[in-house]
Amino acid sequence: MTPLLQALPIAAPAAGWAAHVLFLARRLRTVRTDPVSGLMCRAEFTSRALRAIRHPQAAVVLLDLDDFKCVNDTYGHGAGDETLTAIGRRLDAWCARRQGFATRLGGDEFAAVVRLAPDADLHAELFYGLWQQLAEPVEAGSAIIDPCVSIGICRTTDRPGAGFSGLMRGADEAMYRAKRLGHRWRSALAMDVYATVGGRRIGRPGTALAAAANRKGAR
Repeated sequence: MTPLLQALPIAAPAAGWAAHVLFLARRLRTVRTDPVSGLMCRAEFTSRALRAIRHPQAAVVLLDLDDFKCVNDTYGHGAGDETLTAIGRRLDAWCARRQGFATRLGGDEFAAVVRLAPDADLHAELFYGLWQQLAEPVEAGSAIIDPCVSIGICRTTDRPGAGFSGLMRGADEAMYRAKRLGHRWRSALAMDVYATVGGRRIGRPGTALAAAANRKGAR
């Protein structure tokens, strides 16, 4: 029997095991990754964020796409998904340069945790650094999509002693003010301005919480 034939009984199981390990690794990456944006899943983001916000220069960023429903209605959900994929890649690249990471919370809403120096120019970071990158046109088939986003940021110094949920709420409020005022981005204030339920704005148009709040107020 040749050496090659003698090695086959050993090589075949080894090759099979390697293929199985590769398959499991791919499955694990799929579970941990949002299939549309390519960003990490929300559960992994939350787990990492709980540790990351302990850094004194940590900041939570929230953003969503303005009038994104029009993209789906006009060009189809395929074009909408391509737009979300592009936004995910651009946001991920911006975060990586700031020792951060991001996730898609759902729909057209994204969250990130990054580090920004205390003397950082927020307008340069969030308008020239982030907003303009996200607003670059997206080629989706035969359509050209011009994304427009509203951004909110809450640094640990904006809400001293706040936990992750408190920083998320601050960034959420800031994002809502940016959208309400027609600005590109806003920074969190020391205190909440709009009423919230479970950390989400009750007055945000188009949400179940907004509808519930309106029903309650009508009674």
